[in-house]
Amino acid sequence: MKITRLSYVFTLGFLGVTTFSVLAEKAVVIEGPAEVLSKLQFTCEHGRSRLSPIGIKKVGDKSYLVPAETQYKEENFVTNLYDQCSKVEPKSLADVDVAAVPIIEVDSDGEVITGYIFADNYFELFINGKLIGVDPVPFTPFNSNIVRFKVKKPYDIAIKVVDWEENSGLGSENNRGKQYHPGDGGLIASFSDGTLTSSDWKAQTFYTAPIYDLNCVEETGQQRLTSTCDTKGAYQYQTTYSLHWDIPSNWILDNSYLDWPKSLEYSEDEIGVDNKPAYMNFQEQFTGAGAKFIWSSNLILDNVILFRYTVK
Repeated sequence: MKITRLSYVFTLGFLGVTTFSVLAEKAVVIEGPAEVLSKLQFTCEHGRSRLSPIGIKKVGDKSYLVPAETQYKEENFVTNLYDQCSKVEPKSLADVDVAAVPIIEVDSDGEVITGYIFADNYFELFINGKLIGVDPVPFTPFNSNIVRFKVKKPYDIAIKVVDWEENSGLGSENNRGKQYHPGDGGLIASFSDGTLTSSDWKAQTFYTAPIYDLNCVEETGQQRLTSTCDTKGAYQYQTTYSLHWDIPSNWILDNSYLDWPKSLEYSEDEIGVDNKPAYMNFQEQFTGAGAKFIWSSNLILDNVILFRYTVK
């Protein structure tokens, strides 16, 4: 693993298995699956949903919830633009009552902004540090969302996006005939004041998996690179590592994000949305408005991404 500083720790894992970890200057590497705390966060009323487990991985005095710590509570849910589970299935924006979407007040004398968000799989949106809301569907089926908030310019956008996992702590799911296939991520959003996701947004990864060979990982400054790592997945479990970085406690407001890498832009084909009505029914609000799909440098292996952008 090509990183600045290494120390090695052997510990008896919580599953009774000896684990081997590499503590980097920033990254923590943990072998094996997570201890599952909760198997299911969500049930699809009108359709099928994947399991959306929450697990914990521990090494030494470190512990990480996987895929992420979230504020997934019903009182935080934003409005679905499209969601087959709740039978919200408009054919286009013309069938959506935008005026009925609640307005979250950030500034009492601000402008009302409408936002359209499609995330693979789950997101949390903050404006000037205030939680606007979270995605009601943590994993699948794919949904899209609409938000409204009142704010003055300039303002800061912070979005946490989680590519959920079926195999807890392994960054993989049962897909394409493989039980341990890594999933991919993606975020696209547009706002009524002209704000669009693009490579101008900053993005940093905080959870990467699955990693089969640590020699493919390189950490240089704020760059957390896994471009040469295997993304093919496996039919059965192989020795798998996950990479974790501590999320700054005040990431939604502080300026440390200015040193983060820029987002990378991805095409609709790379994300794979042509069979997802939650996106295609509103394509005009997304790429049609000029927004781009964005993620970190590894669309497949990076599972928790924090995005920051300042609207001037």
